[in-house]
Amino acid sequence: MRMTLSTLNWRRREMVRWLVTCATEVGVYALDSIMQNWFTLFTPTEATSIVATTVMSNSTIVRLHLDCHQQEKLASSARTLALQCAMKDPQNCALSALTLCEKDHIAFETAYQIVLDAATTGMSYSQLFTIARYMEHRGYPMRAYKLATLAMTHLNLSYNQDTHPAINDVLWACALSHSLGKNELAAIIPLVVKSVKCATVLSDILRRCTLTTPGMVGLHGRRNSGKLMSLDKAPLRQLLDATIGAYINTTHSRLTHISPRHYSEFIEFLSKARETFLMAHDGHIQFTQFIDNLKQIYKGKKKLMMLVRERFG
Repeated sequence: MRMTLSTLNWRRREMVRWLVTCATEVGVYALDSIMQNWFTLFTPTEATSIVATTVMSNSTIVRLHLDCHQQEKLASSARTLALQCAMKDPQNCALSALTLCEKDHIAFETAYQIVLDAATTGMSYSQLFTIARYMEHRGYPMRAYKLATLAMTHLNLSYNQDTHPAINDVLWACALSHSLGKNELAAIIPLVVKSVKCATVLSDILRRCTLTTPGMVGLHGRRNSGKLMSLDKAPLRQLLDATIGAYINTTHSRLTHISPRHYSEFIEFLSKARETFLMAHDGHIQFTQFIDNLKQIYKGKKKLMMLVRERFG
């Protein structure tokens, strides 16, 4: 019977763990040796997630009765290994490298720079969002923000992707930007507008941005004085216009192939659209014109347009 790929990978990982265990039994020099020559024995992912992690674990330190000098020597070798792996395979090793280098400032800075260098070409938005959240958790909000903005440049949410797994990351990135201040929020909104075409996601972001002043409640709970941002000025005006545009485009897309069983759902969608339209100073006029255009363009859909008239006039 043929072994599946997952079985082969599992056996491979078990073999790597066995080799590290054997090296641990031999002692410090054996562990240091396999780390120095990792590229002949392991993949970058194996080297960081199994070898370096095991070497730096408390159980290994206790088992080998290492003194402070020996601990630092092994840790230094593990950090060097992690950085080499991150450079070779940033997609799979960058986060592990950051974690392994947390206690060494220079190594940590090097790992972060590797992420930045790889962000434009070598990493996906999901990987960058994951590292960004890690940075916020470690107490580096501006670095988290920087990585979140880089992640946004890789993202493309179309009008009908209202359950996309990246939505929570987008909302988190906007919340982080909002907490940092007006400038950070103003810088990320154009990226959001460019990357996100889903009306419901944009409207959710817009509502959250209008609830409090940017920077009013910082990451550490400090309150700063300030006024709510105006919907008639940048950057929220850009977000409002994009949200209204997304509702209009989505409406036409839905009406192209709509079936009677989706009519009630469509009417509710228009109700949500109206809420966003009314956030603009001339929103009532815009929405009335929008509904009038729908009734004219899709007058052949008599039952649906009747429902539209009943709800919106």
